Amino acid sequence: MNKWVLPFIILIAITIAGCSKGEISTDNKMIGSKPPIAKIKIGKDTFSTKLGSYCWTVKNKSTCVDTAGPVELLKNENPIQVKAGEEIAFEMYYEPKPNEVHLLQINRNKETEVVVEDNHFTTPMEKEIYYYSYGVWWMDKEEANVSNGDASYAFVLEVR
Repeated sequence: MNKWVLPFIILIAITIAGCSKGEISTDNKMIGSKPPIAKIKIGKDTFSTKLGSYCWTVKNKSTCVDTAGPVELLKNENPIQVKAGEEIAFEMYYEPKPNEVHLLQINRNKETEVVVEDNHFTTPMEKEIYYYSYGVWWMDKEEANVSNGDASYAFVLEVR
């Protein structure tokens, strides 16, 4: 084996591993075949969300996928246990970051918009099961009302 082959293989492995946490575009254009992974962080623990409906545009090619809403999408998932009034943070290892976000809380067939500040929100005080839809948009900075991508992420919490 050539003395350069092994270092080259190691370099490729490091590059692949380094990109697995997220993707970064050097020119603020969308990359990847679908929206990035979004997670929620509660204290020191991190939990995955489930990708729902999305539209994603890369190199002038758009792909849109429509899924069920959060309640149906998560019907077989166990809720994440949280405390009342606990702070939850959203994490997304992707650049550019979405520049518009909305959080919808669903409980007993009632939908409520939840305020997200600095990628954080606070859990309700009432002990119940709550479904969430975290909607994010990458709005074009040069063209008004043009989205370069959007995604919804679902998760379910049980306040104890």
